[in-house]
Amino acid sequence: MVNLSNPPDGIWGYHGNSLTIRVLMIVFSSIALYNAIELFILLFLTFTHYRGLYFWALLLSVVLGVIPHAIAYLLEFFSLAPLWLSLTLSTIGFYVMVPGQSVVLYSRLHLVVQNPRILRFVLWLIIVDAVLLLIPTTVLTFSTAYVKTPEFFRGYNVMERMQLAWFCVQEIVISSIYISETVKLLNMMPDKDRRRTKIMYELLTINFVIILLDIALLVVEYVGLYPLQTTLKPMVYSIKLKLEFGVLGKLVALVQTHRSQPTSSEQEEYPVFVDPTQLTSDVTHAAPMESRAPRGMPAWNTVSMESLSTSERRIRAPTHSNEDMHPS
Repeated sequence: MVNLSNPPDGIWGYHGNSLTIRVLMIVFSSIALYNAIELFILLFLTFTHYRGLYFWALLLSVVLGVIPHAIAYLLEFFSLAPLWLSLTLSTIGFYVMVPGQSVVLYSRLHLVVQNPRILRFVLWLIIVDAVLLLIPTTVLTFSTAYVKTPEFFRGYNVMERMQLAWFCVQEIVISSIYISETVKLLNMMPDKDRRRTKIMYELLTINFVIILLDIALLVVEYVGLYPLQTTLKPMVYSIKLKLEFGVLGKLVALVQTHRSQPTSSEQEEYPVFVDPTQLTSDVTHAAPMESRAPRGMPAWNTVSMESLSTSERRIRAPTHSNEDMHPS
């Protein structure tokens, strides 16, 4: 049974004798940093225009979220830097990484959800939860580190568990909306359309994985393994961001052809996951192109040529030109 009146283990440096915990902390942080750097490179290899909520949410979650959060706890647990620097870096990373991952999910939610009430609910859920949870956690973190009273220790331990559980519930709610809407789309698709079905199953999979990873974080937290939980968190979020980057970008092409019934030859031209020279991804918000939108199709179901990656433009160019062009 964890005593909530004790300070979290490792806040002034990890002094335990467990070599396994020390190794795992380094491994978790290294994987998080590797994933973050790889995703940062893929972002700039994939996007032709650097704008839009999706792009910036991913970029900031990596640069100002995962990277400083992972580095901060290595500095803190191994006493490699002043405590104020470690706490400041971890706070910045926490502010951007945790709500940022939910914003990444939200930025693509309009591609599967047409109900504006649901979209507004998710947006306000992210904003309100961030305000209610981030500020008290920050105050209690610095108070625990510098005031060092049992009251602040208990307050921090309670708040740490509560905010982790709360953010997990938030992400489970968003993932559940994706799962529900994805199942509806699957029921509307013809059995022969393997490409769309594959993307939908990938979307289902990443949202189930998100839920499982959140549950794993909760388990580690509630058994009292604070050093492992804090270093496992950036690794978990880096994995979730990579999965979302790989699959959510495909939703653009999916909704564009949702009612167009492409031929088998057209299906074969689409790129696959996650080659940066082939990845299909929009840059803004799937901006509509009225000249290409069939009658009766809602605006959210179309994509402009400018919102596609360079490779996708080359693929689609022959279908919009009177010349017989064949890419080499």
